[in-house]
Amino acid sequence: MADSIMSKAATMEIPINSNGDTGNLAEDDSLEQDLQQLMVSGPNLNETSIVSGGYGGPAGGIIPTSTIKGPAIRFNPDYLDGRRGPAAIPDIRMKSRGVSLPKSQSAATQPAQHTGQHPGSSNHNTCSSTEEVSRGVAVEKLDSVKKWGINTYKCTKQMFSERFGRGSRTVDLELEAQIDVLRDTKSKYENILRLATALIEHFQSMVQTQQALGDTFTDLSQKSPELQDEFGYNAETQKLLCKNGEALLGAINFFVSSVNTLVNKTMEDTLMTIKQYENARLEFDAYRSDLEELSLGPRDAAAMVRVEMAQHEYQIHRDKYERLRSDVAIKLKFLEENKVKVMHKQLLLFHNAISAYFAGNQQQLEQTLIQFNVKLKPPGSDKPSWLEEQ
Repeated sequence: MADSIMSKAATMEIPINSNGDTGNLAEDDSLEQDLQQLMVSGPNLNETSIVSGGYGGPAGGIIPTSTIKGPAIRFNPDYLDGRRGPAAIPDIRMKSRGVSLPKSQSAATQPAQHTGQHPGSSNHNTCSSTEEVSRGVAVEKLDSVKKWGINTYKCTKQMFSERFGRGSRTVDLELEAQIDVLRDTKSKYENILRLATALIEHFQSMVQTQQALGDTFTDLSQKSPELQDEFGYNAETQKLLCKNGEALLGAINFFVSSVNTLVNKTMEDTLMTIKQYENARLEFDAYRSDLEELSLGPRDAAAMVRVEMAQHEYQIHRDKYERLRSDVAIKLKFLEENKVKVMHKQLLLFHNAISAYFAGNQQQLEQTLIQFNVKLKPPGSDKPSWLEEQ
């Protein structure tokens, strides 16, 4: 009788579904419910019993819990964290009930915390480095503006002193004379360019007029039989003059182009170097005057420091002045040689072409163009094409 009752009691521990099959309750759900009840009320081993055995087992399968020492259930916090996700509240509850967090979990959370701190620290370092670079650029700009202001003040002071006759200036008489000659020569060559360009414009108009006149004579020679020969002679003469005029225009254009290169490129480059030399001379005299004034002042420690700094600046500008003066002297020498060579060729071309044209010597004019490698442009090459006009 007792065996049947215990068999029924053991059978009641197994849930039955509606179809008579054993219920497939998930093991993790049942364990989770037990853990939740354990966390809320705590274990009470005196009111529970552990059933051992199968269906219809003997009564000896019931083991009194009072004889069991130690907890009947091992708590696995890793499994609970995997089910519920990371949360701060269970940790507080476990700490309040004396359950310590395993070292594996605490060690696993430390890298995540360190990982979350690294991006912020790197961003902070990047921002600080960017601010340092920006501050350095600002300081450099401020120093450059300060130096420019001091230099401008000293040079302006020196310039006014020279103009009012109160200050002295460094003068190289030989070099200054060559510079004056160059500026005068450039002015005269620019006048040659203006006159030669005007000659081209007027002569171009005359050639176009001769060409139109020749076309008119040709048309009249065909429409006037009684004057056909006379119109024909004049038409040929005008066409020949137009051809020679185009050859002369080619020679004059070549002359103007070469002189323009000499004046507006070669001479201009030398004048730019001369301008740099004059600015360096003004700076040199400004710092020289400043050094002379400081040398006449008191001889205390602060004044000696200022004298040493002025001596350093004076030496720097003196070296710059000497270097640019040497560059100007060399460029003036090469410019003079180049000018003589270029103008000798161009003046000979201009003379021979003009003489041959007005002498009516077509053969000599053509030989002059060949001698100086003058290539004539085909008629109408200066006009834009129909595609460019669209």
